[in-house]
Amino acid sequence: MLSPFLAYLLSVVVLCRIARSQYSSDQCSWRGSGLTHEGHTRDVEQVYLRCAQGFLEWLYPTGAIIVNLRPNTLSPAASLLSVCIKPSKESSGTHIYLDRLGKLRLLLREEDQAEGKVHCFSIQDGALFIEAVPQRDISRKITAFQYELVNHRPGADPQSLSAPCQPCTDAEVLLAVCTSDFVARGNILGVAEEDDQTSVTVSLSRLYRQKTQVFVSGGGRAKRWTGFVKMPSQCGVKPGEGEFLFTGTVRFGEAWLSCAPRYKDFLRVYQDAQQQGTNPCHLDTD
Repeated sequence: MLSPFLAYLLSVVVLCRIARSQYSSDQCSWRGSGLTHEGHTRDVEQVYLRCAQGFLEWLYPTGAIIVNLRPNTLSPAASLLSVCIKPSKESSGTHIYLDRLGKLRLLLREEDQAEGKVHCFSIQDGALFIEAVPQRDISRKITAFQYELVNHRPGADPQSLSAPCQPCTDAEVLLAVCTSDFVARGNILGVAEEDDQTSVTVSLSRLYRQKTQVFVSGGGRAKRWTGFVKMPSQCGVKPGEGEFLFTGTVRFGEAWLSCAPRYKDFLRVYQDAQQQGTNPCHLDTD
């Protein structure tokens, strides 16, 4: 049996053919079938996805596909992006590699995909080379995952969804208020450890912004919101009294914490910047 790399070279260099695309694509997501490779199972099909997020579904995988993930606008900052993929727990039938200039590096084995864990890598690490595992019966095999392009805070690990644990600087806090997927004021109710991450239960007295409905309203006259924010377990967060300003990103439907200063400390920084005219954006602190 040929190694993945030799099979790749044989497909691309010797056969020199790319299967015609027989799939549904909206530039954000792709759904295709390995049955289009029938009779030429060594074909390598090129897939191009140019959105910040989407999904891929490859039914009855045979041969291989190369998935090129790029933002829909080109800028110098694009080279700093990371790609995060979250396989479906039913995903099977393939191994997933990173392909950089013809060199393959294993990212996920077939059995790893069933864990459904998020895996991230730098966009400069290359495209995804997804190779079907040879088998007699492909009728129940589907490779499926969601993907998102992530713009990390400086110093963050490109292989992680989360921000680094060190406290944000004043400038980072002010910028986070403007650019985060969620901004809220509230209290920590509880902390629970989950595998290699921490889940923090929060109660919010003010919800300035949220990209998706990760926090839900409790109703009643004293309107409050509740929800969970995630962070790495090594951050060692503990329940604390007092109010915090929570900011962060929403990844695959979960809120990940970025900057979370105590609200009184944020208010001091915000008011100082307001007096100096250096606030990058406005937040209603009344």
